[in-house]
Amino acid sequence: MSGRALRLAAAGGRFAVVIVLTYLGLLAVTFFIGRVIPVDPVLAIVGDRAPEHVVQRVREELGLNQPLPTQFVRYVGKALQGDFGNSVLTSNPVWDDVKKTFPATLELATCGILIGAGFGVPLGVWAAVRRGGAADHAVRIMGLVGYSVPIFWLGLMALVLFYAKLGWVGGPGRIDVAYEYSVERISGLLLLDAAIAGEWEAFRNALSHLVLPASLLGYFSLAYISRMTRSFMLNELAQEYIVAARAKGLSETRIIWRHALRNAMVPLVTVIALSYAGLLEGSVLTETVFAWPGLGLYITNSLQNADMNAVLGGTIVVGTVFIALNLLSDLLYRLLDPRTRDTR
Repeated sequence: MSGRALRLAAAGGRFAVVIVLTYLGLLAVTFFIGRVIPVDPVLAIVGDRAPEHVVQRVREELGLNQPLPTQFVRYVGKALQGDFGNSVLTSNPVWDDVKKTFPATLELATCGILIGAGFGVPLGVWAAVRRGGAADHAVRIMGLVGYSVPIFWLGLMALVLFYAKLGWVGGPGRIDVAYEYSVERISGLLLLDAAIAGEWEAFRNALSHLVLPASLLGYFSLAYISRMTRSFMLNELAQEYIVAARAKGLSETRIIWRHALRNAMVPLVTVIALSYAGLLEGSVLTETVFAWPGLGLYITNSLQNADMNAVLGGTIVVGTVFIALNLLSDLLYRLLDPRTRDTR
């Protein structure tokens, strides 16, 4: 085997070890959280008035009478198979509930990051080029507001203005009841499924419900992405190759968009990927305000009803997605920036 192949194999092995250890850490955290919180999962299932022998029998069936190391090994084995137990709230397997609710969160977060990155990157570039000017201050204030104002308050105010007063968008929920069963759920992504089925009335109705929460999440991510884009661009515009490009007579537009932004995109890819992961895991308040039937709302309702199987199962899924996007951003960073590769 050649030296390059050995290096690639070693890098792949290290990458696999990182994935395994990170995921085991996630499982360990969720397991011990489930054991230290003051909620008895057995009583959540049988009720606090159940006879003692029923409580003990269910405890044995769940394996909660075994030592913690044994419980943890069993917990990891089931989690790797996608078995998170049954939800007390819905009586369904938690994995089935997750498969039903996660596409709604995925659709919302994906539209949000498209808005955030689509506007945040150009605004950040504009602010860097106009450093110290009115445009720079406007973009920085916009970002500060996005960071400072609670998203649930913005959501409520947006509903009052654009839905209740102006009627420009759909209200809470993912789609009106009249269209609920008119679209066959294939992917779970309502806009995509409606387009595939050719149900354009349902498509427009679903879009009217999506635009407001997606815009709020987009604004939240835009605040971060624009600030980081501005910072990366200022660093690139101060480099010597920019001075050399200007000395060669290249146009300012080409220097900014073809050279400076191209190099700034290397770290910016990581920022966008982590922002996307943050929207997937952090859209709980938005989903609650807009009654959006996604994973965040599912976890919130489960937590309020002491449904710990659902809470921990949903948390593991969200954590897994975050880990996957984090690792993906690291791979993209290495692919885009040759300086991070091992050339020995």
